[in-house]
Amino acid sequence: MLGHRPLNADDYLTILKKRWWLIVVPAFVFFIAGIVVTSFIPAQYVSKTTVQIDQQKVSSDLVKPAITEDINSRLASMNEQIFSRSSLQPIVEKFGLYSTKRLSMDDRIALVRKNIEIKESSSGFAHSSGSPGFEITFTAPDAHTAQMVCAEITSQFTAANLRAREASTEGTTDFLKEQLNNAKTTLDDQDAKLAAFQRQYFGMLPRDAANNMNLLGSLNTQLEAATQALARMEQDKSYMEAMLSQQVQQAQSAPVASATMLAPQTEEKQLQDLLTQQAELSSHYTADYPDVIAVNRKIAELRKKMAQAPAPLPTATGAAGKVVDNAAIQDLRARIRGSDIAIQSKRAEQAQLNRQIRTYQGRVQSTPQVEEQFKQLTRDTQTLQEQYDSLLAKLNQSQMAADLEHRQEGETFRVLDEANLPDGPTFPKRSVFAMGGFALGLGLGLLLVALLEYRDTALRSERDIWVFTQLPTLAVIAWSGEVAAATPPKPSRLKRIFSRKKTLVETYPNVS
Repeated sequence: MLGHRPLNADDYLTILKKRWWLIVVPAFVFFIAGIVVTSFIPAQYVSKTTVQIDQQKVSSDLVKPAITEDINSRLASMNEQIFSRSSLQPIVEKFGLYSTKRLSMDDRIALVRKNIEIKESSSGFAHSSGSPGFEITFTAPDAHTAQMVCAEITSQFTAANLRAREASTEGTTDFLKEQLNNAKTTLDDQDAKLAAFQRQYFGMLPRDAANNMNLLGSLNTQLEAATQALARMEQDKSYMEAMLSQQVQQAQSAPVASATMLAPQTEEKQLQDLLTQQAELSSHYTADYPDVIAVNRKIAELRKKMAQAPAPLPTATGAAGKVVDNAAIQDLRARIRGSDIAIQSKRAEQAQLNRQIRTYQGRVQSTPQVEEQFKQLTRDTQTLQEQYDSLLAKLNQSQMAADLEHRQEGETFRVLDEANLPDGPTFPKRSVFAMGGFALGLGLGLLLVALLEYRDTALRSERDIWVFTQLPTLAVIAWSGEVAAATPPKPSRLKRIFSRKKTLVETYPNVS
């Protein structure tokens, strides 16, 4: 009936009463089969450990960690190390893993790799503490073996993390030391070049420009003062030469004179002292200096006084009639010689000032060109110095980070949960296999019942007749017994339907 017409609850109930054994028997058989199958499948035990990643104990503001690589990348790198043949073969040999299967060492190592699982920790404690973590699981046919191998792999992970961090910090420190040495060598060479440049262009550097200008101005002032002083000296010399000529003429015009009538020696001595003082002050100060002005005034007054006084008898006649110079003439001659010496000294000073002025003028003129080269050297030196300082700071940070790693105060792996001893196998689960067999048997029984009902074309009720013939039922004859064995084969389903319909039409022609 299934498939020929819609079924209601009564139909399903009828089918269940009729064919319940076809559903129960497969379900029970497959249920027992699922339990039996678990006895032939090798048991698998899983041991699990949880590792928490403790962050650096010292604040990262004080000591920056030397390793900033993402934890997932580092775990992937450690996985490669742990899963390598050199790491797994000692474990296989130590615990005799899969030795009963007569497998090669490569196959046994491949099975170990397959049975190791590493994933992010789902522990609530790890998440609540804010520290990341991961879980390591190992599957083995024996519970104790699974526990020991899991603990061994965990210890290898923690040891590999320590080795990796120490190697990384030491490698970073060695690299920074090498870079710092190279930077120091380059900086020393640059400093030597800068020092040689400063010696070569001493006084012409940019920092000397203002001093050179001040010195040049001072030298020009000194040169002007020396020129003025030289002019006064030459004027005084001319005056003294005129006085000497006058004294000589007076001595020649008065051959007989009293030896006691000599020029006043005091005024001449004062004038000589004032002239010497004037020369001394003029060599150090300008004509506007108060002391120089005072000395010049005294000299002018003394000269005026001497010019107004009567001229003394300058000479006396010697025994042979020769005119002998008196003290005034001798003094004038001495003063003229002293004036010549002072003039020569002042001219030498003037020449020296001119040479110094030319030197400083050359320095001032060369400053722009020297400044360009000096800026390039200092800029390169400053760049190298900054690079050296940066490398030195990084090296200090790296050394402190390496010290933290040696003290195990940096980032560490802490075993949160030790490898557990499995209470029972994780595969196969007998309850899972039993329920799976029961579900499979139940589904197979329902499918078998549905197939049988679909192939059953018997008409058992008036509703079946109406569905197949679309004609009303006049009478229903109850089942009277089994059909005789000699009954001819039943016609096909379609022929029987049309035959019945034809008989009914012939019998009741007026029924529509």
